[in-house]
Amino acid sequence: MSTPKKEKPAPAPRAWQRMLSGRRLDLLDPSPLDIEIEDIALGLSREVRWNGQTTGEWGYTIAEHSLLVEEIVGLLKPDTKLEVRLAALLHDAPEYVIGDLITPFKYAIGTGYKDLENRLMQAIHVRFGLPANLPDTTTKLIKRADRMAAYLEATQLAGFNDKEASKIFGKPRAMPNIRITGISPQEAKESFLKRFEELS
Repeated sequence: MSTPKKEKPAPAPRAWQRMLSGRRLDLLDPSPLDIEIEDIALGLSREVRWNGQTTGEWGYTIAEHSLLVEEIVGLLKPDTKLEVRLAALLHDAPEYVIGDLITPFKYAIGTGYKDLENRLMQAIHVRFGLPANLPDTTTKLIKRADRMAAYLEATQLAGFNDKEASKIFGKPRAMPNIRITGISPQEAKESFLKRFEELS
């Protein structure tokens, strides 16, 4: 009687991503040493908001959104320190790896997504000299700017009327006078890197 063959154990699932910089980023345990701004800029310039459902020749990228949020932070509080503005520019940086999930999908996935996003954000902050966890005042300022950016994008690019956008995102009390114009992914990447250098 033949002895049954032992089955080889299945290899552990791969939880890291190779970046074009050569870094290997572990998504479950990200190290600040494996994070490069060029990788972030590239990823964010190729990842689009609103699931690509925006007007214009190109999809509206996370890199463009990040620049918009940082600009709004400066308008809301002109004396904002450069490190706070850098935090605003990087507020969606984890999406260079995990993508931009629309809010309804995040709710459907649950807390696992948020935990992963938070670990990546902490590593990114540490890599660029920011506190792993931002002060509440900074977080609130960036969230306020983020909501304003979402309203502007919704009404200018994503087909929302004013009433619908106001209900979902809240109409900003002091509406920034900003017209959004789409740019190419390459231009978005270059603009993001340039602003990062100015703030660093």
